[in-house]
Amino acid sequence: MPLYGELFVSEIIKRPLFDPKGEIVGRVKDIIIVKGDPLPKVSALVVQMKSQLFLVKWGDINIFNKRIISTFLYSDALTLCEINEDELLAVRDILDKQIVDINGAKVVRVNDIKLDGYNGEAVLIAVDVGMRGILRRLRIEHGSEEFLKIFQTKLPYNLISWNYLQPLRPQLNAITLTVPRQMVSELHPADIAEIISQVSRDEGAHLFKDLDLETAAGALSELEPDKQAEIINAIDTEKAADIIEEMPPDEAADVLSDLPTEKAKEILEHIEKEEAEDIQELLSHEEDTAGGLMTNVFIAYPADITVKEAFERFRKDAEEIETVYYIYITDAQEKLVGVASLRDLLLAEPSAKLSEVIETKLKTVAPDTDEMDVAEIISKYNLLALPVVDNEGTLLGVVTIDDIMDVILPPAAKRQRRKM
Repeated sequence: MPLYGELFVSEIIKRPLFDPKGEIVGRVKDIIIVKGDPLPKVSALVVQMKSQLFLVKWGDINIFNKRIISTFLYSDALTLCEINEDELLAVRDILDKQIVDINGAKVVRVNDIKLDGYNGEAVLIAVDVGMRGILRRLRIEHGSEEFLKIFQTKLPYNLISWNYLQPLRPQLNAITLTVPRQMVSELHPADIAEIISQVSRDEGAHLFKDLDLETAAGALSELEPDKQAEIINAIDTEKAADIIEEMPPDEAADVLSDLPTEKAKEILEHIEKEEAEDIQELLSHEEDTAGGLMTNVFIAYPADITVKEAFERFRKDAEEIETVYYIYITDAQEKLVGVASLRDLLLAEPSAKLSEVIETKLKTVAPDTDEMDVAEIISKYNLLALPVVDNEGTLLGVVTIDDIMDVILPPAAKRQRRKM
């Protein structure tokens, strides 16, 4: 086994490579990495001798550690190396690159790479994303430790196991990680959005395209408008439409309003007619009004059904709705006549009619009501959602408390919804 003990890539780069007689045949310039089981492994060293590059395969390595690196070969037996763009090199392709830390749900920069021995191979076990990695590359790690001891302070380790990393760039796909990409999908959509916001457009699009539709929709809704537009423009129209369809209509309308008109119309043409109509209806309202804030997907039942019947319907209907705080009661003309909270229904007798348990003294707003007035009403009356009705009392939609939070605590780049 040529590798004895753990070491870091920075500790071997520019180190001399010795032949069997102890003569220097060159200096290590880079390391070629290939797929391994269970971890990526070193397949060869790229060695520089004068102005030429040579390839030394792992099987030709005799000793490989931080103190000495030697080969069974003499200089005249070395093979000239032509670096292929498809190959993965530790220094060129991994060091200083951004990688997703799945465990910490953040983007990190690789300052160093930790290697260790496994079944006679040198495998990549972790990356160093902390100050130690930087100091090690500057060859002052040990001195920094000694200096900090004076102040009774230790230099922390900040290593992330390779098992918790997800590559961002296609180049890194040359390595098959033990971590399935589903681990990214298991993150909260807000965490995924934060990761995408920290990287370049190409990197964000590459990460985004591997998400399942539901996760992609959740992450997209958490992004700032400019990032949303970048992502949607970077993927094909059909997939963009599939993702938009997974979003609540109000959030879908927000996304489409930030796209070029032609692009938005093209996406709408690929969305099912009923859902596209819901989105277009919302796009017709000004952004800073109740109509612009509301969602037109809600649960409304007639007053003459029983509480038991309402719950039977609710179990099915609620699956398609993001947030449900109240059940609304409408007449045959879809005019709002009352509202019942889920708590009211749970406490009511199953045989009771909805007309017996609903609240008929309603707080409502018109679609053109200013968003700050909507926020004031919701706050004053401690509401979780506020119905939006037209001049005839027809229920058009509801503004929920989470919509109002975006008004009270607006995102860095406030939306300006464009009519279509």
